[in-house]
This record gives sequence, structure tokens and C-alpha cells, in this order.
Amino acid sequence: MENNFLITTGGSGGHVIPARILYDHLLKEANLLITTDKRGLKYLNKDLYLFEIIDTPKLNNIIFLPLNLIKVLFLTFKSLFLLKKKKIKKIISTGGYMSLPVILAAKFLGLKIFLLEPNHVLGRSNKFFLRSCAKIFCYSKEIKNFPEKFKGKMVLINPLVKKDIYEANLSMKIRDKFNLLVVGGSQGADIFDKKLKDSIKNISKDFPIKIIQQTSEKNILLLKDFYFKNNIENIIFSFTKKFTQIIQQADLCVTRAGASTLAELSVLNTPFIAVPLPTSKDNHQFENANYYKNNDCCWVLEQSSFEDKIEQVLKDIIGNKSKYIKKKEKLKKMNHQNTWSNVNIKILEIINEN
Repeated sequence: MENNFLITTGGSGGHVIPARILYDHLLKEANLLITTDKRGLKYLNKDLYLFEIIDTPKLNNIIFLPLNLIKVLFLTFKSLFLLKKKKIKKIISTGGYMSLPVILAAKFLGLKIFLLEPNHVLGRSNKFFLRSCAKIFCYSKEIKNFPEKFKGKMVLINPLVKKDIYEANLSMKIRDKFNLLVVGGSQGADIFDKKLKDSIKNISKDFPIKIIQQTSEKNILLLKDFYFKNNIENIIFSFTKKFTQIIQQADLCVTRAGASTLAELSVLNTPFIAVPLPTSKDNHQFENANYYKNNDCCWVLEQSSFEDKIEQVLKDIIGNKSKYIKKKEKLKKMNHQNTWSNVNIKILEIINEN
């Protein structure tokens, strides 16, 4: 009998990137299909991943709720026909409202459902489907809002990161400048563009520094111009498929606290200053960052105090490397025995359980 699996995802990179990684883990094990909404398409290479569009509407607008519920019903029937046509046996959801029609259809057909919770707060969609799932993959036992009665369904795995992350060269590099990476995540971060550059200019007067910054397309020229005028070496970009190589160039990263970004930095042994997005659902970015902070692997700054504190925090790190080195040692210890093979074995073991 054929192994036909479907991975349902969509929305931001925080959902789609883990879906891609799961796809790569299962590629030799099954015939695979991804469903995504239109927003998630920008994170999928159509030459590498087989996908179908299930463009689920948001259900948070009361005015459009009746119309959107009708759309969800239609998409549930569409998902039902898709699952039957492709002879899907098992479903994996990376969470989010985008997966609602597919999971509803899978429930109706009695298919085996697996969930992934990459954050340290249980997402609302995952919570809704906990009763229906066989197992839920998590990165920690300490997931906020996780019902005690379903703890038996929890399977702990190392955070999902791309295979090339594990294959990266982690040897210490001697640089003539301190390389600071700034990452806004898939949603971007205007606060980093507007509030950080003057601090970098001030720091450059005391320490040789190079800035590597991800920003929106509209801000690339503005930031490049600012850093060139102030004689600060820089690489400013919006999107790159070679993000692993970018992280490898960095000594330290200032970043939002999306689960995928923090996992990549962790495996690549790159200490970071996390600035959680305060508007993230259920404050999950704060909990993601706090997990690493509690393991003494990072620094955490609240957005409200970012502008006032970031310059001094960076000067303390660059000027006194002892805390920085300690963070690198903690990250290395955290990722001891964390390999693509070990993660792969654990996922396949659970997915293939009868």
C-alpha cells in the first residue's frame, strides 16, 4: 500500500518553513503533498515541493464572518475531494487557521492526524484539534496553555531546521571586525530599521563593527546610504536563499523571536539578542525567547525598552567577551547530539507507528 502523506501549512515563514523541513524528512518515506494558502507560496519553491492551494480566510473579522464561514465550508469540501483523489493516509499540520479545512476533512475521513507546535505557547488551532490528533510534535515539555489531559500525546523533538544548517562549518573564525546580524523575520521589523542605526554609528566610534541586516525592499537603499556615509561596512538585503551562509558570517544576531529563526541561530551556535514581537498571538515570541534565556543562551530585550538599552547592551557584549563566550558554550551544549539523522529517526518512528 502506498504511503501518501499531506502536510498542511500556510501564512508566515514560521509555519511554512517547518512544513518544508518535514517534507524533506519524509521525502524518502512517502508520496508527499503540501497544502498552503496564497501567503505561504512565497516560501515554497515550486520546483522542489508538490503543493495545492487551499486559501483559507481569516475568521477574526465579525463583519465578514458569515461569508468566511461559507468559504471555509467550501474549502473543507475541496479538501475532502483532494484527500480522496490523492489517497492520503496521514495528515501533518504545522498549525494556524490556514489548516482548518484540511483537518476538518481529514477528521471526516478518519485519517490519522499529527500536529506540530514549534512555539512555547500552544496555538489556538492546535489546541482545537488536540483531541483529534494521534500525536503532537513539540520542542519542549513546558508549553503554555497545554491541557494536562493531552500531555500523553506530546512527542519531544529537536527544533526543526534545514539540513544545510547541520552541515555548516562551526569552527571559530578570527575577524578584524565584530559582525552584527540584524534579522526582522518573515514579517520584517521596522523598529530595527529605525531605532538601531544610530546606536550602530555610536558603537562604531569605539569598536570596529560590520553590520549585516535583513530589511524590507523599500529600506535597503536608505540603510546602505546611512552606513556608507558613516564609514560602516555593511551588507543590507531583503531576502536570500543563502541564509545559512549569512548567519555563519555573524558573531551576534539581533532578532525577533520566531521559533524557526531562534532554532537556526541555536544550531549554528550564534548567540543572539531576542526582541519578541509584542503583538504575536498569545505572546508566543516572548515564551520562545524566554526558553533560551532560561538556558542562559541569549539576551532578551522588550520592544518598549529596545531603543534605550540596545546600545549599552551591545557595547557590553563587544567590550567584554566573557558573557558572550559563555552563551556560545551553552548553545553548543544544548545542541549536543542534535543531528538531522536523530531528528529524522524520531519523526519517522512516530509517523510510522500503527
